[in-house]
Amino acid sequence: MTAPAVFAAVFVALYVAHQVADHWVQTDHQACTKGAPGWPGRIACAAHVASYTATALVALAALRYTLHVPLDPWRVAAGLTVSAVTHYIADRRSPLRWLAERLGAARFYQLGACRDSGDKPCLGTGAYALDQSFHYAWLFVAALVIAS
Repeated sequence: MTAPAVFAAVFVALYVAHQVADHWVQTDHQACTKGAPGWPGRIACAAHVASYTATALVALAALRYTLHVPLDPWRVAAGLTVSAVTHYIADRRSPLRWLAERLGAARFYQLGACRDSGDKPCLGTGAYALDQSFHYAWLFVAALVIAS
């Protein structure tokens, strides 16, 4: 199997695992608490990242054992480490907000956020879009690490 084919298969597996882990596996408590300051936020975020990484590992194992995609365990570990660390950083919220501000995307980050009128946020916020695109970029890097 060629390196580009391995990369494509790995990226798809990581992308699907990301969607499942972020939207189905993550608990409500983790989703609501992972960006909170202090240890409660750190612990909730770490628990989310642990289940997220386990979901990615299951997806890669399925790829390996059903399609016989050649995966080096050390490269898988390195790629999943890249994914886990960057996922934790983004999901703590303040680092991503800081990055958006530095890159001139602060207004976009705030798009759809709650206002003083008490309206409710939705999945269509700028923060969510920046969060997801940040994750996808790092999934690309993780897939490169795993497939190289």
